[in-house]
Amino acid sequence: MNTHLLRAVLRGGIGFCLVSLVVFATVAYGERWMYARLGVLSAYVVWTLAFVLLGGLVLGLVVEGRLMRFYLLWGIAFFAYAAGWVCAYFMLRGVAGEWLGSLVGSLLMTIVFALGFGAPRLIPKLSLLLFVANSAGYFLGSALNDYVGGHPGMLLWGIIYGLLLGAGISALLHLLQKSRNIL
Repeated sequence: MNTHLLRAVLRGGIGFCLVSLVVFATVAYGERWMYARLGVLSAYVVWTLAFVLLGGLVLGLVVEGRLMRFYLLWGIAFFAYAAGWVCAYFMLRGVAGEWLGSLVGSLLMTIVFALGFGAPRLIPKLSLLLFVANSAGYFLGSALNDYVGGHPGMLLWGIIYGLLLGAGISALLHLLQKSRNIL
């Protein structure tokens, strides 16, 4: 792994880990309150917006260029990811729904980024990369949450999910930027 890729993966992984920890902390400590005051759908919209706003700041450090342009692309990519994940999950439910959600969400996020960077030919390879990172973060974090339980389990889930998904997204963004220089 070259040093530029490693730096991007570390920066994005650690930064997105912190973002995820903030979001998962609001789930751990505020889920009931948010459901009661906002309803389930609005609570999920708030958590998605938190990932978009905070994640854009962190992942914007991995991308060369204008932050506002990246924010727009990131917002579309994350909303596509979230919508794909939720729709796929509600079609199947349970573990099968989680796996399908991870696959569909990863694919949609990759498509948005690859088209935004003008590299559609990289969609298959980068979708696999993101699916592996996303699934590893989600399912390892979920297993830790099940094992530890309570608020600490939820916080550990957020850390693992954010670290691995952030590393995957950062690798994807780095490779897309690098492909622009090769094209």
